[in-house]
Amino acid sequence: MSEVKLSQISLLLLDVDGVLTDGSIYFDHQGEEIKAFNSKDGLGLHFLLEAGIQVGVITARQSKALLHRCENLGIDLVFQGMRDKAAAMEQIQERTSVPPNQMAYMGDDVLDLPMFARVGLAIAVADAHPYVLEQADMVTTAKGGKGAVREICDAILSAKGFLDDIVARYNH
Repeated sequence: MSEVKLSQISLLLLDVDGVLTDGSIYFDHQGEEIKAFNSKDGLGLHFLLEAGIQVGVITARQSKALLHRCENLGIDLVFQGMRDKAAAMEQIQERTSVPPNQMAYMGDDVLDLPMFARVGLAIAVADAHPYVLEQADMVTTAKGGKGAVREICDAILSAKGFLDDIVARYNH
């Protein structure tokens, strides 16, 4: 079932804290938030975008660090301060024209559950809250911020038949 759903994904939506990061929140001496992002996750997202699969983030928090990371990766679907994440759905559909059954959402906590009910593929990271694990269509083997996003990027690319060609470009 998941392989078929993965092959239909045209848009991957991600929570941030606990998915793109390990969930830790650091502040510098001036109160600015600092986040640690996994470089392998970033490369996987780059490959998705390169393959024509859109990527977006929806987070309840506001972070300049996230804006910098998304700009660096070329992600322009960024929704911050969205405690009601499902409220972003209408804007996402308007901006992308992607039907919900071709969207995947990756989350780790109860704020993500409304998105799980609205997309074609609900994905939880390995260390997600138990309520989220119960509702997920798929669960990664990697934890949030520790390669879980890359795992899903590779799975989508593989299901669509793109991964072998991507790897072959670097295998000389």
